[in-house]
Amino acid sequence: MSENSIIRLPGIAILAMVMVSLVGCALPAMTERTESVSLPIQQTEDTRLGRAIAPALAEHGDNSGILTLADPFDAFAARVLLAEGADASLDVQYYIWRYDTSGRLLLNALYRAAERGVRVRLLLDDNGISGMDEPLAALDVHPNIEVRLFNPFPTRSAKWLGYLGDFSRLNHRMHNKSFTADNQAAIIGGRNIADEYFGAGYGALFADLDILAIGPIVDELSNDFDRYWASASAYPAELLLPEMGLEELITLMRSAQALEQSPEAAEYVRSVADSTFMTALLKGELRFTWAPVSMVSDDPAKALGESDGDDLMSRQLARALGEPTSSVDLVSPYFIPGKPGLALFRELESKGVEVRVLTNSLEANDVALVHAGYAKYRKPLLEAGVELFELRKLDEGKSVERGLQTGLSGSSSSSLHAKTFAVDGDTLFVGSFNFDPRSTHLNTELGFIIEDRELAAMLETLFEERLASVAYEVVLDDDGDLQWIERNGDEVIRHSHDPEAGAFKRGMVFVFSLLPIEGLL
Repeated sequence: MSENSIIRLPGIAILAMVMVSLVGCALPAMTERTESVSLPIQQTEDTRLGRAIAPALAEHGDNSGILTLADPFDAFAARVLLAEGADASLDVQYYIWRYDTSGRLLLNALYRAAERGVRVRLLLDDNGISGMDEPLAALDVHPNIEVRLFNPFPTRSAKWLGYLGDFSRLNHRMHNKSFTADNQAAIIGGRNIADEYFGAGYGALFADLDILAIGPIVDELSNDFDRYWASASAYPAELLLPEMGLEELITLMRSAQALEQSPEAAEYVRSVADSTFMTALLKGELRFTWAPVSMVSDDPAKALGESDGDDLMSRQLARALGEPTSSVDLVSPYFIPGKPGLALFRELESKGVEVRVLTNSLEANDVALVHAGYAKYRKPLLEAGVELFELRKLDEGKSVERGLQTGLSGSSSSSLHAKTFAVDGDTLFVGSFNFDPRSTHLNTELGFIIEDRELAAMLETLFEERLASVAYEVVLDDDGDLQWIERNGDEVIRHSHDPEAGAFKRGMVFVFSLLPIEGLL
């Protein structure tokens, strides 16, 4: 043993002891936790939302009303206005909530609702709330607001250390996303709460899709929220976060209110002020698509590795969708079919079912490690007959119409984040589920299955009319090698490797693809 090794041993030992003490911290016992459930529909029928929705519900029976929210600023405004329109309750569940412009404005919307007497229940996955401990602790002080953290880390700083001592638990996350007002109207879909999901901020701007729902499906969603709220993984914030008082809450809200006057919040504030969403909703003038809608959702016990395999959302989806007979159009930002998925697509293609997939290109993907898990399946998928498209990263100044119907694309530097697929041109899925091992086996997920040809046709339009201008078509050349076809008007460019990705990035993806980590992606 060298002298240097002898000198360094005590330091290493001390560091190891500190790390063990940090990761060894146990979660606090939940000896006391308030019990609450979603308000019965009968109890909220006399709210503004209840009264506005009642005539349409009476006309459409067991069907639910669906409105797509593809435009990011519409999606932001709809959440704020639902919070403003709530009279009785708000049940809010998210994987990521950032303390940025949109996140702070939405926290203020929840606070204003609570000030009017609305009961607010906020359930957040603890992995996606970096920098939010003090704001959430302050918000939790309000008598009408209760915050719970799902599958929390026992240490609040350097959370990653928790993985060293409890990886099997902490590797499971709550990926569900929902926003429900008065058990009468709800928003679900792919968006988290952060600037990049609402068309602002820097870096990737996530082209995404949410839906607003009214009708029977909302009560089903509220019941699902209740089982997550009461699950063994949902910890009251007060057990984990620093102690705050009314003074800190007032300071927090004054800061959020001042933010509304700032330049960085201008477009958000304008989107709310200009929106006719709530006025139209309360007047019964919104054009909903009425259809049978069913919910698929993982048991929250999945986060503890305790759910029944038959109850996994992936199997619920398979049972609900049955056997496709003509087409499957799939949009997934993180697409890793795995061997079972590859076998499924091969079987579908062998039966004459057309399978088309849109995912992120390497240049647009915000998680290169996940792209490595996908890249090795491109050739087998194409050989099976699957049509494969990869969204391009759009340059500043390129004009792309907003909305799912016109390309599922946001503004500059867009990255696909929507999770949706259509089966046989008559059934549409929208939710949080990515077609990858993490969504299948590790994270909890949520989504709606909508039986409507008009909505399913949006994806058909996307693939048939819009992808040429915003996505590469991936094909095999005569030698069986991958090619990426880029179309810019009448110009056609063929690339022999991942376009707009340097040799180093491509090399890293190749190295990552050799690692035995697919089950974690």
